[in-house]
Amino acid sequence: MISTIKEKKQDKRSVTALMNSKTATPIKPGVKARRDVVTRREWEKYLQNQDPEVRQRLLNRYLPLVRNVAGRMAINFPRSVELCDLINTGVIGLIEAFRNFDPERGVKFETYAVPRIRGAILDELRALDWVPRSTRAKAREIERALLSFENKYGHPPTDEELAKALGMTIRDLHLSLEDVSKTSLLSLDEMIFREEDNRQVPRIETVEDKRANVILKDLERNELQAFLVIAIDKLTEQEKLVIALYYYEELTLKEIGEVMKISESRVSQIHTKAVLKLRGMVRERFGLVLN
Repeated sequence: MISTIKEKKQDKRSVTALMNSKTATPIKPGVKARRDVVTRREWEKYLQNQDPEVRQRLLNRYLPLVRNVAGRMAINFPRSVELCDLINTGVIGLIEAFRNFDPERGVKFETYAVPRIRGAILDELRALDWVPRSTRAKAREIERALLSFENKYGHPPTDEELAKALGMTIRDLHLSLEDVSKTSLLSLDEMIFREEDNRQVPRIETVEDKRANVILKDLERNELQAFLVIAIDKLTEQEKLVIALYYYEELTLKEIGEVMKISESRVSQIHTKAVLKLRGMVRERFGLVLN
């Protein structure tokens, strides 16, 4: 128990030291890092004495291995995943591999450590992922089925064909697609091409603020309605009656004619004249044309 606590404290100090280490220069993703070769004799010397300073010196010499693994993995990840975060997580995998490595097995430390560094990085990414792994797996399954169908038949599948290929019902397919659609995230800083001038701009510049537009439209509508009250008051009594019966009481022209005891054609004339007057007043006031 005491030795385990000591190991954890030692690992914590090693992580901090490696994070602040400047002995290894940063590398670009995909570029193989150069590192000093640690000999079997050095490992044997360390295992005999368990000197913390020797341990830290060996870890520093293996640090480029973490940078190399993290750099290669970063190529396949979105831009939102920072390389430095992958390296920091990979250091934990390096220390765990260092603690469990046995040189007597005849395996190079690099060969033993790389899968554990990769595993530590992947475990951390999975822990940070807010989407359940089952949903991610479902998304990959649907994607494979789509590609397989298109390659085989030369056209995208219908919902029925896709459901059959996946061995599920239409309802289950729609539920799966709904779940998968919620896993897609977009970066507002991503550069995209605008349709208008094909100019590359950040995505955030193309996002429409619909809420702001609704507020503006509400203000314009309220102002227009307030003006129409004034404009209708300027109509003749006969025109006001036709507008009220047609738009508020929702009577037909024939029914309005019966109420006013005039012909349907006369009602139509009065209605047309009233609408033209209102359009003219609105156009003069706002520069708008009512349909």
